[in-house]
Amino acid sequence: MVDRLRVALAQLNPKVGDIAGNLAKVRAARAEAAKQGADLVLYSELVLAGYFPEDLVLKPAFQKQCMEAVEALRVDTLDGGPAVFVTTPWHEDGKLYNAIIALDKGEIIGKRFKVDLPNYGVFDDKRVFSPGPMPGPLVFRGVRIGVPICEDMWTPDVVECITETGGEILLVPNGSPYEVGKTDLRVQLGIKRVIESGLPLVYLNQVGGQDEVIYDGASFAIGADRQLKCKLPTFREQVTTIEFRRGAEGWECQPGPIAPELDEHESIYQAMMLGLRDYVNKTGFPSVVIGLSGGVDSALTAAVASDALGPERVHTLMMPSPYTSAESLEDAKACAEAIGVRYDIVGIEPAMEAFRKMLLPLFGNAREDVTEENIQSRARGVTLMAVSNKLGGMVVTTGNKSEMAVGYATLYGDMCGGYNVLKDVYKTTVFELCSWRNRHRPEGALGRDGRVIPERILTKPPSAELRPDQKDSDSLPPYPVLDAILRGLIERDLGADELVAEGYDRDTVNRVWRLLETAEYKRRQAPPGVKITSRLISRERRYPIVNGFRG
Repeated sequence: MVDRLRVALAQLNPKVGDIAGNLAKVRAARAEAAKQGADLVLYSELVLAGYFPEDLVLKPAFQKQCMEAVEALRVDTLDGGPAVFVTTPWHEDGKLYNAIIALDKGEIIGKRFKVDLPNYGVFDDKRVFSPGPMPGPLVFRGVRIGVPICEDMWTPDVVECITETGGEILLVPNGSPYEVGKTDLRVQLGIKRVIESGLPLVYLNQVGGQDEVIYDGASFAIGADRQLKCKLPTFREQVTTIEFRRGAEGWECQPGPIAPELDEHESIYQAMMLGLRDYVNKTGFPSVVIGLSGGVDSALTAAVASDALGPERVHTLMMPSPYTSAESLEDAKACAEAIGVRYDIVGIEPAMEAFRKMLLPLFGNAREDVTEENIQSRARGVTLMAVSNKLGGMVVTTGNKSEMAVGYATLYGDMCGGYNVLKDVYKTTVFELCSWRNRHRPEGALGRDGRVIPERILTKPPSAELRPDQKDSDSLPPYPVLDAILRGLIERDLGADELVAEGYDRDTVNRVWRLLETAEYKRRQAPPGVKITSRLISRERRYPIVNGFRG
């Protein structure tokens, strides 16, 4: 019976569907763990498949390749190096499980299957997996190790079963998405499980972007004394080995490195960087194209893109109309120069005039209205997509959550593109992030240091500039009021009466409610974007488009 156990935490960034590439990452992490003297390596949830594979995991050929990768790892362990606790889809007895497979010295020494399949928020596990039976611990070199998988730790039942059947250490593989404030929630849940079980616990999370979901890593270990013993960095891959020692009261985790916490604005900014970087790189685009208006949203989008990809991979376009102010032209150019990205000007007035002539037989002398405003936005969308098609960069849209929520955006116009880093960021937070970025260069950023967003962009009134003297406040409540009401309606699921009771004007609340409900059809056609809050409106707020309910 051993008295010491060294566990390597492999906080990796897998790619969904790239089984060969993920297997290579798993092997590289094992090699690093061997250098660190680890006895076993723990990997995050579904590391061989990439998390979350959605319906891809239902393909028999996909399942077969995952199981072949496990077999390759089994053979690897014949070398006498660290054991492997690897996570994968696993087909057995006609059922598909979310599994952890323990491999040591050329043998499968145990298997455990995820019990609690989440079916809320971004999760849809019950659609593709069968729940496993309540698990006892795995026995590894005489140590009884419990391996609850992700959601199995969020409620007490599975850990209670492991404890009652003799578990001594808890190693928890996870695929837990990022949202603001969630890191502390995970630690508190881990402490609850430690209190209930009396066992030390390791929480291993993956890192990386997958479509709209960001995994932030921030893995940690908690000792039986309920103290934080180790914490891995946020938003970065890392392999770190921690040591457990057997004492008179059981196993105890020895202190290890504790990475610093990020403040709220840095964590949001880093999430946007990682989401865009992984989406662009994993889909194979060489660069991005952004419409730069001289406004705050496109300025922040360009800054994030430069930090994520490098200035040389960012191409910005100013597309002025007759309503574009000289100030906006100056601000867009100054912003591009401060960030250090390519900047071109393509005027859209010829396109506007062409559409006017084309539609004149149908429209006659009808007065101009939102139709002509939308034509401008769509002319810009066509221009950006043409540049994308010809030069190869992916169009990144610039609409924020406030605008997406109330439909203050043009379908096939400024909503046209491949990805949106601000999709889950309210307008008030956009301003805060711009100010934060002007004072800080994020760790890992490839962009320039210092002020990258000119001060005038942050102080002038927001405007779409689609008609003379237009301001956002002509159509919407002030953004601090709008965002507070939207947070109540979206994140908190409050009704109008509850928001009025909190002090908001009833007519304003009802107006925002109507805008939110009637814009559902637009949001269904919006590009994917980075999840930041507890409720991303494209994936976690699924309302019918045809909807007669008026709450």
